[in-house]
Amino acid sequence: MDKSWALSFADQWVRDWNSHDIKAVLAHFADDVVFTSPLAARVIPESGGVVRGKEALRAYWTQAFSQVPDLRLELVSLFVGVSTVVIGFRNQKGDLRGEVLEFDNGLVVRGHATDLVTG
Repeated sequence: MDKSWALSFADQWVRDWNSHDIKAVLAHFADDVVFTSPLAARVIPESGGVVRGKEALRAYWTQAFSQVPDLRLELVSLFVGVSTVVIGFRNQKGDLRGEVLEFDNGLVVRGHATDLVTG
């Protein structure tokens, strides 16, 4: 994966989230994406934290946005792999989070939201 493309993607990803534009965020994802998230497990308990497909992701994020209207992300770190990026960010509460995103043909096909664990 090209490092400059990954940095450009991460910057755009943060801008899209900060504008609260779900349509723009979803444009980065394949129709058959599989996304896991501890937040999804809390927002949609029956999902078990696994969201399958772009439309299900839209429903999840729409519900999540309604619960966090002041959402704001700040890019903290970016790791680049062969077909993945890991975006480290701080949210509006100052909590550190990470997203592992796997790409195919420029779109996210698998994503994993993560929480920082501290001892």
